[in-house]
Amino acid sequence: MKVAVTGAAGFVGVNLVEQLLADGHEVVAIDRVRSKVLTAEGVTWVDADILDVDSMVRAFDGVEVVYHLVAVITLAHKDDIAWRVNTEGVRTVAEAALTVGARKLVHCSSLHAFDQYHLGSALNESSARATGADLPVYDRSKWQGEVELLKVADRGLDAVICNPTGIYGPADYGLSRMNAMLRDAGRGRMPVGIKASFDMVDVRDVAAGLILASEKGVQGENYLLTGYRADLTELFRIAARSMGRRGPLFALPLKALELVLPIAEPIGSRIGSDVFTKAAIETLLTSPVVDGSKAARVLGYKPRPTEETMRDFVTFLVGSGQMRG
Repeated sequence: MKVAVTGAAGFVGVNLVEQLLADGHEVVAIDRVRSKVLTAEGVTWVDADILDVDSMVRAFDGVEVVYHLVAVITLAHKDDIAWRVNTEGVRTVAEAALTVGARKLVHCSSLHAFDQYHLGSALNESSARATGADLPVYDRSKWQGEVELLKVADRGLDAVICNPTGIYGPADYGLSRMNAMLRDAGRGRMPVGIKASFDMVDVRDVAAGLILASEKGVQGENYLLTGYRADLTELFRIAARSMGRRGPLFALPLKALELVLPIAEPIGSRIGSDVFTKAAIETLLTSPVVDGSKAARVLGYKPRPTEETMRDFVTFLVGSGQMRG
């Protein structure tokens, strides 16, 4: 079957394309960059503008299933490019998929499309969405992107939405923020941790969940792709121990992070980073319990154990030359 993946050179994209190739599919890979690891027969790289319908229609010629992964991920409160790509880009891709008669579109959204900051209980697919003007632009744009997609679905496009939690693991030639911190811990460069936990999901399980959604997902429905709630400091220690290092000696309490909230964004601005932002810190402070039972029940989705992910990730880092053994 001929399928298309937007954002094919990204973290999730590379893992998804590899699974699709293993399943025998022909993949049209769409990204502004080319992945050096996706050179196998069966992958065709195409230049296309996700903000231009005609360009995407040409890219989707003959495609049966579209996986839309492109997004601008930011922890800033305001970012005009992120807003446009994460909203208008979703609508454009959906319009093109409808035009070419694609059988299915799977949109990779995010846990951030839900309002994680005002929960009274576990987060599930019926929880409140990220509509508040006080929320980070990534959260608001991911929700609005879903809104734009559903408008096209109402006109006949069979589209489903997947919302992964915190993604980590192999393969990652980037590295993502979380994977980079785990590598630093493995190098012995993480003396202090944070007393925080978050639902972390293996990127390979996210890719598998997206494929399951293309096969079993119901039009217009959301599916939370979860992993397991993990203690972040313990993950850092596992990475460190695997390389013969001790890892964080102690963990800072979340209350300490609350104290820096008023100055977090100025610090981030001065050092040119969006890691030290109110949004980043509040994500750890809220750290919702996420209910992934719908994806398990409807899609047959089942994430692998945290220990397996960590073992495979460290092996990958050493094997790919990103960390010395």
